Amino acid sequence: MLYQDTVESDGLVHKPWFVGSIFAVVLAASLMFNLTGTTFAALMRPVIGDPHQSGMYGRFAIAFVIAILFSLNVVLIGFISLKAQIAVVWAELLLLFLAFFKSFDLSMPFIWENLPYLITQGAVTTIYISAVSLIFASIIAMIAAIAKLSSNGFAYAIASFYTSFFRGLPLLIQIYLIYLGLPQLGIVIDAVPSGILALSLCVGAYMTEIFRAGIQSIDRGQWEASRSMGFGFGLTMRKIILPQALPVIIPPMGNTFIAMLKDSSLVSVLGVWELTFLARTIGQPTFHHMEMLITAALIYWVLSACLEVAQSRLEHHFARSKVR
Repeated sequence: MLYQDTVESDGLVHKPWFVGSIFAVVLAASLMFNLTGTTFAALMRPVIGDPHQSGMYGRFAIAFVIAILFSLNVVLIGFISLKAQIAVVWAELLLLFLAFFKSFDLSMPFIWENLPYLITQGAVTTIYISAVSLIFASIIAMIAAIAKLSSNGFAYAIASFYTSFFRGLPLLIQIYLIYLGLPQLGIVIDAVPSGILALSLCVGAYMTEIFRAGIQSIDRGQWEASRSMGFGFGLTMRKIILPQALPVIIPPMGNTFIAMLKDSSLVSVLGVWELTFLARTIGQPTFHHMEMLITAALIYWVLSACLEVAQSRLEHHFARSKVR
């Protein structure tokens, strides 16, 4: 199926109407932005003269060349293999991002000077908060999922109220309610535990539905068979239900952890020295905001990419185990 889709896709990029559509879209998009101040416009100076004085002619000429190059790039990529296409497109997008960041006139010495601290303090704290929150969220989600699957009305009511409440409130409000609200009841919690508690409760509410769907995907007859063999509830879950439910649970759980990694930046409002807080704090005194924010964004991206690779390998492992 993948091979067939690839062949059909390769044939599509060589159809005149498809290439023409791409050309028209890129041309219109390029005309919407004033690109006369870019490096590309400077390269076209022999054709359009001074980019800033070329007017509509210069804007159209720049947009026309960009559309031609983009369309030609799409056509040429269609001739190579799928893996090569992915590698080439990734490389081109990375170059475009680097060119985009270069336009900010960033201070590279400032970035290299503060990068180790952002990683050793900010990134480590972010990973710590996210990992601990994921553990507690998983425990909460498992309990709530079992409660929602039970025939006990009291347990179901508590679990359904919990998921409705914490999925219905923004995470930032939950962080404030826990950090500022609990002291009103005489329960004083530091910033880091407050952030972990808020993330655990919020993400646990979403993960409850993931666990519930995974457990429900197992045939009811396996529950009955385990009971006939004298297995208790705990043994049935540990030995029979969860091992089969994990392939269903892992993919959305991985997505949730990636989202939690980024949502942990909201804990910065409590003064926790995680990645976003440090990036903002370091850049503010010297007005190097963009340097630190871009560096933090790249660190978040690298962490997310590592999690995506780990998630993909886990899914592949479960798929191979299922085949066996």
